[in-house]
Amino acid sequence: MSGSADQEGPLDLTAFISGLPKAELHVHHVGSASPRIVAELAARHPDSPVPKDPDALAEYFTFRDFAHFIEVYISVVELIQDAEDVRLLTYEVARDMARQTIRYAELTVTPYTSVIRGIPDAAFMEAIEDARVAAGRDFGVQLRWCFDIPSELGPRAGEETARMACELGPDGLVSFGLGGPEKGWPRPLFKPFFDRARAHGLHSVPHAGETTGPQSVWDALTALGAERIGHGTSSVRDPELLAHLAQRRVPLEVCPTSNVATGAVPSLDGHPVRQMAEAGVPVTINSDDPPMFGTDLNTEYAVAAGLLELDEAGLAGLARNAVEVSFLDTPAKSRLCGEIDSYLTSWQQRNE
Repeated sequence: MSGSADQEGPLDLTAFISGLPKAELHVHHVGSASPRIVAELAARHPDSPVPKDPDALAEYFTFRDFAHFIEVYISVVELIQDAEDVRLLTYEVARDMARQTIRYAELTVTPYTSVIRGIPDAAFMEAIEDARVAAGRDFGVQLRWCFDIPSELGPRAGEETARMACELGPDGLVSFGLGGPEKGWPRPLFKPFFDRARAHGLHSVPHAGETTGPQSVWDALTALGAERIGHGTSSVRDPELLAHLAQRRVPLEVCPTSNVATGAVPSLDGHPVRQMAEAGVPVTINSDDPPMFGTDLNTEYAVAAGLLELDEAGLAGLARNAVEVSFLDTPAKSRLCGEIDSYLTSWQQRNE
């Protein structure tokens, strides 16, 4: 950590961040729907409680607590009613990513919630793959998929998500996750589905320790074979766990604004990301469900600059962290890290 910045980010850092090539590892498919797209879908499906006016969505996306967030999230999921909706959403998410110089993203997709609402599983896979190929061609954004179990729908959701991942998994699928509420849905309950996915060659990236304590993170590591942890904010309450994560180089996918919006942490000032970093735990910065939380990845990097006291070199290092712990192949990692390094060098030379 070097240099200093307030949490809003000074203008020079904001400009630097806007052009910095980035990878994002914790961002949800439906949760990335922009207000324009959400409003368009809501207008097409007028029985939905979701506002049709993009300006009204900010109030709608104000959450009382994590349970209310899940309730609102599901109402947006219910707007995705056919394969064309899926394709449109995915392609537009990539467009928004390109505007932020995101070069690579592992998008958390929850196929089960769309399939149980009537979208055929094969049509769902075709839609996201078509959008993935188009995103690479049109925007220069490489998308990969994490198929995610919605925990609140229980073992049946786990069984079906594992089936789709292993039997129908599209070319872009790289990992297997677990989201939704933690309370009442312990991580070991989903072990059989992670065992199947891991045997199929998928990486394990469950959410844990977001709305519960450190034991959830331990369970994700021991029962689910987690290679990265989604959120993991409560890890700082267990020094032994922090030391374990640091020693084993298990990254935490940190989403600062999301954690405040859902009540996982009380405030940005109270966010534990600095404790994580100072303990030697690899951290990446992510936006989670960006429009729902009134943020994007560029904003999260500006927040991180303040919380971690980062200058331009520190922010470039943060971007490299995400690339290095991603599931990109080694040559692609080298290329993207090289692009980050070249951007930093060019910036420094222009500002000497």
